[in-house]
Amino acid sequence: MNQMQPLAPDDDYDIIRAAIRYLSETGPDEIDLGNFARGLGLTERQLTDLFRRWCGLSPKSFAQAVALDHAKSLLREQASVLDATYEVGLSSTSRLHDLFVTHEAMPPGIFRAGGAGIDMVWGAAPSPFGMAVVTATDYGISGLGFADAETSIEAAFADLANRWPRARFVRDDEKIAPLVAQIFEPGRWSAEQPVRVVLIGTDFEVQVWETLLKIPVGRVTTYASVAQQIGRPKAARAVGAAVGKNPVSFVVPCHRVVGTSGALTGYHWGVPRKRAILGWESGMAGLKG
Repeated sequence: MNQMQPLAPDDDYDIIRAAIRYLSETGPDEIDLGNFARGLGLTERQLTDLFRRWCGLSPKSFAQAVALDHAKSLLREQASVLDATYEVGLSSTSRLHDLFVTHEAMPPGIFRAGGAGIDMVWGAAPSPFGMAVVTATDYGISGLGFADAETSIEAAFADLANRWPRARFVRDDEKIAPLVAQIFEPGRWSAEQPVRVVLIGTDFEVQVWETLLKIPVGRVTTYASVAQQIGRPKAARAVGAAVGKNPVSFVVPCHRVVGTSGALTGYHWGVPRKRAILGWESGMAGLKG
């Protein structure tokens, strides 16, 4: 298996994010990459090398990977994706396709008590999508979000901690750093040492999040398809709300759910980041292919 490079410096994502905005507003055939790169203080070659190091794609290939037409083509192919994962017997504790994950839902009593009596560690470390902010228990990762120029580390932590209002938190960046590396460095993905996740939510929300774990890297699905898969075909709106409340971003891949048209609808940590993750995963799928 080909492997991507280790985590890029956090400031790489600042450049990537600016490039994604440009690529999102400009058709793949209309991109003036040289002029745009100069505006960032880079040569076209430097910008291209940065993208290839970050996701394995050139900027133009990235733009094509996240274009609406490409999303539509993925949706045309995805009709049987979730069904197929059930047919081959993947359970809720099976691997998340390329990123190996095991998970358990916290008991209803802990959910109702807001995490009372639970001790958690939290911290921040660089990821390909800005600073990753993570909360974790002895049982596994309980929250994952992102910080950037618009959202401070403390604000991202507060967002995650609000889901466990009565838990006790202690910051320890050194303890969180290996977890972030395990999540975001493909070379560390292993069935023998899976990423462990704990989920807290209503039975319906956990059911939706478990279904998201069955969407392969490099694929997308729709809210309506998820609703159909869980036996609630008229609950697409409720599914959308549950997807938006996913506490463990990236690992539980809510970013792989798009609108029926293929449009990238809202994402808790920002649509530009959703676009970044999907493009990064497209590069990953290509490398692994």
